[in-house]
Amino acid sequence: MPELSHETERARSAALFGPAEVTGPSMVPTLYHGDRLVVQYGARVRPGDVVVLRHPFQQDLLVVKRATERREGGWWVRGDNTYAGGDSTDYGTVPDELVLGKVRLRYRPRKPDQRSPLAVVRWALSAVRPVTAVRSASRRLRAR
Repeated sequence: MPELSHETERARSAALFGPAEVTGPSMVPTLYHGDRLVVQYGARVRPGDVVVLRHPFQQDLLVVKRATERREGGWWVRGDNTYAGGDSTDYGTVPDELVLGKVRLRYRPRKPDQRSPLAVVRWALSAVRPVTAVRSASRRLRAR
């Protein structure tokens, strides 16, 4: 399950927007291990948004998941990689107070082997992207 660095927590308390770093494969192909995120803390969450939340059972652990639907008691969240697990199918509905913010932007750092001019251009064209909500796939993402 993607967890976020502790710098995320410090940044959250200081500003409305803050950085985070993804570790783990549960949000592939939307987010990959090592991606950097810009998170808007306190933003209104809608179904399909990628969110940062506290793990319901380990509240010192921050995770990133997709909020798929509102349920009684909070949000049902899922990872985009169905084989990775670590989402509401394991721990149920996440209370609203544990959902900290919405991911607005992802940045993929350049890999050391990307040195050729063509590799640098490819990286520059794909490194920074907004993280948008998946509204049309909501039926696919709903709990089974």
